[in-house]
Amino acid sequence: MKKSFKTSICVATSALVFTGAGLSAYAANSFLPQAGASASLDSYISCTSSTELPSAGVFTTLDKYYTANPDASADAELIDNQVSNVASEYENIAIAQVNDYVNVRSASNEEGEILGKLYNNSAATVVGEEGDWYQIKSGSVTGFVKKEFVVTGDEAATLAEQVGNKIATVQTETLKVRENAGTDSSVVTLIQEDEELNVLGATEDGWTKISVDTDVVGYVSNEYITVRTEFKQAESIEEEKARLKKAEEERKAAEEAARKADEAAKKAAREADEAEKAEKAAKAAKAKEAEKAAKAKAEEANKAASDNTASNEKNNEEKSTSYSAPASGSRQSIVSYALQFVGNPYVAGGTSLTKGADCSGFVQSVFRDCGYGIPRSSREQAASGRQVSLDEIQPGDLLFYSKGGSINHVALYIGNGQVVHASTERTGIKISSYNYRTPCKAVSYVD
Repeated sequence: MKKSFKTSICVATSALVFTGAGLSAYAANSFLPQAGASASLDSYISCTSSTELPSAGVFTTLDKYYTANPDASADAELIDNQVSNVASEYENIAIAQVNDYVNVRSASNEEGEILGKLYNNSAATVVGEEGDWYQIKSGSVTGFVKKEFVVTGDEAATLAEQVGNKIATVQTETLKVRENAGTDSSVVTLIQEDEELNVLGATEDGWTKISVDTDVVGYVSNEYITVRTEFKQAESIEEEKARLKKAEEERKAAEEAARKADEAAKKAAREADEAEKAEKAAKAAKAKEAEKAAKAKAEEANKAASDNTASNEKNNEEKSTSYSAPASGSRQSIVSYALQFVGNPYVAGGTSLTKGADCSGFVQSVFRDCGYGIPRSSREQAASGRQVSLDEIQPGDLLFYSKGGSINHVALYIGNGQVVHASTERTGIKISSYNYRTPCKAVSYVD
């Protein structure tokens, strides 16, 4: 009798929630089916060689029930209905497999209005089907796509593991990240509740491999996280128009910046040429005094050319995005200046506040623009500033984090228990709780 219970657990996964929920809700129900267990579950046993029996959940509950009720009937209908309601994780998912995109139409025919586009490897939820068409919902778009351009079922489930982006959310107050899977492995760092982590590998023996920032990789217990899978979604026609409009505006802005730079370079060349002619004329007419005046004019022209070139290079770098210069070197000015760059990219080894910076490059550039010179690396920054107690940190102070006893990350404290920092390539420059990882040191460069 016990062997037949394994089927109930093997088929138990949540339907299109993408969080891996099992039969725990069903197992805890005080109602137990009085029919169908033997017929439905013995059917599973006949096609599997597995002899491993579960020790908790549905098995434990049913075992207690049948021990107390040895004469319970074995009609198949009720338990089959219960099991059929437990769907696979990706049961209703469809994933586009096309060269570029497939049109999402308002009706199940090629005359239907195009409502949006489902790009290659983008996912949708199948809500119905009509002939050769699926009715799908993806992002803000609901409509029809031809079945031949998407995959579903087992093929979609396999593909989903390749194209989906798995994110783990911490469900406990403080989560330990360990070097390897197992409670006997050393703790790498501590993560606060509700923080999101990148899932790097498949779950093994109750543990999931994750990354924190770009420099910390470890394992967390599945007991204290939930995992969701994110997919690229369809784009509506309105969203596509807005995206293309923004891209066109950025292209025009870049062209305008390039045009101004070219004009400035030509102007500088003309001024340099005029200065050279003036210098020669002065030599011939007034000898040394005229020569001195002409050289001064040439130097002014060259300086103007250099200033114009530098100004245009800065305009190109910022891609027509305006950022306010720091008002002063005060703590609040430093914080306000740094927050302008939230959302900009993370680039390993970078120091550009617009094109991309790593954690230490970000804070170094912010302090530089506010009038402070600080070292380049996080270890040097931690060693050079004035150390302050973690209980007495103020906006504008730097917080440092370590791995294996060595400092490897820095963030700028902005007040209210928060920091801004260059985190990962996925998130870029972002705001986090100051103790999203356990800080090991605080340093101030501001009086």
